[in-house]
Amino acid sequence: MTETEDRKSRAAAWFAQLRETICAAFEDLEDANAGPGTPGPAGRFARTPWRRPSEAGAPAGGGGVMSVMRGRVFEKVGVNISTVHGEFSPQFRKEVPGAEDDPRFWASGISLVAHPRSPHVPAVHMNTRYIVTAKSWFGGGADLTPMVPVAEDSAHFHAALKAACDRHHPDYHPRFKKWCDEYFHLKHRDEPRGIGGIFFDNLDTGDWAADFAFTRDVGGAFLDAYVPLVRRRMAETWTEAERAHQLQRRGRYVEFNLLYDRGTRFGLMTGGNVEAILMSLPPAVAWP
Repeated sequence: MTETEDRKSRAAAWFAQLRETICAAFEDLEDANAGPGTPGPAGRFARTPWRRPSEAGAPAGGGGVMSVMRGRVFEKVGVNISTVHGEFSPQFRKEVPGAEDDPRFWASGISLVAHPRSPHVPAVHMNTRYIVTAKSWFGGGADLTPMVPVAEDSAHFHAALKAACDRHHPDYHPRFKKWCDEYFHLKHRDEPRGIGGIFFDNLDTGDWAADFAFTRDVGGAFLDAYVPLVRRRMAETWTEAERAHQLQRRGRYVEFNLLYDRGTRFGLMTGGNVEAILMSLPPAVAWP
């Protein structure tokens, strides 16, 4: 096995392992919930594998697994993994490092979006990925979207991600936090999607092992950042007015993902599974 193939294998295996850890933790939250307005049994993830079809005249392949749960804590949560390969379209090559002269690519990653049932539990997004063209790099991050920000919760979320960043480089957290604030901004409304987190892309410091270790730490820190917030808020009562506000805030989430999100665009431009790509969209939403 070449060094490149070994790195691909290790990255894909890590994303699959992280999926197992997250799904188990979220099912535990479903088991623990005793909150209001959440009848029925605890949710469980339903897994749906998919394959990326080969394209005429160009090698393509790979696939992934959608893991989606609808339950009493999480109205909808998806934890998807994929590993795909092929060639970028001529229109897309100039936008991807290393693809303009050689359109071949390989990409693997995990993507999570959780839309809780309670308006008091923040929505959350996390993803990490490894992409190989003529170059290779890591990317990802995590960000929180509370319906009404709570200072205590926001501080906890940021602190957990900062701790992961600080274990690797003192500049990572301020740089990646700023990048997140700038990226998850709805330009047409001139407002943030949520309270931010961290976002990084094209991470290739020249030390692959260090970059991979950081990416793993971001994935591992996600549960430390988010699960305590869910446990803290999921049993609180809420009102119909709070639910209406939640549905309107979800509308902002839809607007961002369909207008600006790089992951959505990358998936669609590389022939990914449409249902998996649009897994991030909430099950119920409203606009005023």
